Formats: sequence, structure tokens, C-alpha cells
Amino acid sequence: MGTRRQARELAMQALFYMDMQKHASEEMLEYFCGCFCTSKKSRPFLIKLVNGVLDEKGQIDALVERFSQNWQINRMSCVDRNVMRIAVYEMLYCDDIPPKVSINEAVDIGKKFGTQESGAFINGIMDSIRAALEKEGTSEKVDLTQNDAVE
Repeated sequence: MGTRRQARELAMQALFYMDMQKHASEEMLEYFCGCFCTSKKSRPFLIKLVNGVLDEKGQIDALVERFSQNWQINRMSCVDRNVMRIAVYEMLYCDDIPPKVSINEAVDIGKKFGTQESGAFINGIMDSIRAALEKEGTSEKVDLTQNDAVE
């Protein structure tokens, strides 16, 4: 498994853990890393992803809800929502990662840790977000006040 894949999987698990505890903090991340991080090579990217998702969670969640066709973020499975949070963070803030890579990684991780439907669910929402970002331009923040999803 590649370093970035491992970091993404661990980031999803860390965000899942914080989601279940209903408490997200640097201390929770450090505790998680102390218990579960096995590779020092993956740790910097893991921390970047988790902190980035936590810092931009409001924008990310609103964007996921905007393109999820009437699904509220809190009604999605914990795995699915945290996988999508990571992918959206990458699409918005990691210029060195092509959006299709973020989507493929999200789908694969969703299939591995989620339900049978996770891959298709994640792919549909992420591809709609990707199309909207390409249309609106990734260099500017997405206008979350728009209600029209890309079809």
C-alpha cells in the first residue's frame, strides 16, 4: 500500500473516531496517532488531511450536502461522510492531486470500509462536485449558496 493511501485510510479512521466521540481536537488526533499510526512516512499527510478537514468542515459538509440529492451529512454513514470530506478537501486545497485521483481513492476506501453501496454513493457525489469545481474554477471558493447541483 502506498504512503498516501495509508494516510487517507488512517485519516478516515481518525475522523471516524472523532465523529463517534463527538469531539475533534489536536489531542484526539495525537491519541489516535499514538495508538494506530504505524508509518512515520504517512503521518505528515495524515495530519494535513485531518487538520484540513477539521478546519474546513463547514464548507466541505455544505458542499457534500449540496450535491447529495437531499441527503443531510449527519444521515450519511460515518465512513461515507468522512471519506467524502477527505476527497473534497483534496479537491479544494491539494493542487498537486488530480481530482480524479481523489475520487478513485475515496471510492476504493469507501468500498473497503463502508457498505456495498458506498462506492457508488461516494462516486456519484464526488463526480458531481468535481464537475462543478471544473465549471466554476478550482482557484476560487465554491459558492455554497447555489442550490442547483450539476446533473
